[in-house]
Amino acid sequence: MTTPDELASVRYIVDDVAAAVHFYTTHLGFTLHTHPAPAFADVVRGPLRLLLSGPASSGARATPDDATAPGRNRIHLIVDDLDTEIDQLRAAGLSFRSDVIAGPGGRQILLTDPAGNLIELFEPAPR
Repeated sequence: MTTPDELASVRYIVDDVAAAVHFYTTHLGFTLHTHPAPAFADVVRGPLRLLLSGPASSGARATPDDATAPGRNRIHLIVDDLDTEIDQLRAAGLSFRSDVIAGPGGRQILLTDPAGNLIELFEPAPR
C-alpha cells in the first residue's frame, strides 16, 4: 500500500465516523487505512486519502464554528460506467443530489455521504 505521505489527502468533517467508513468502503471502493475510533478514520482509493474527522477529532475541532455546513467542494471519482454505478448505488438505497449532467469532457452526477459532503462520480467522454 502507498504510504500516507505519497497520497493526496482531503479532510471531510463527518457526524459519524463509523457510518462514513461504511459508506466509503461499501459503496465507493475505498479501503480502510486507519481507524482510531471513534474520532477519526482515513480511507484510501488510488492516490486519494480521505480523512474522516468526527466531532471529537482535532481536525473537526480546528474548524471555525461558522463553517458547520458541508461546502460546495467535492471529491471527484472517475468511473468507467456511470450508469452502472448509479444503478448499483440506487439499489443500495443511496440517493443523488443532482441529475446526470453531460458536457464535452464527460458525464457526472453528485451524491452525498452520510454527513452531507458531496462526491462527484465522473465518466470521461470517449476519446
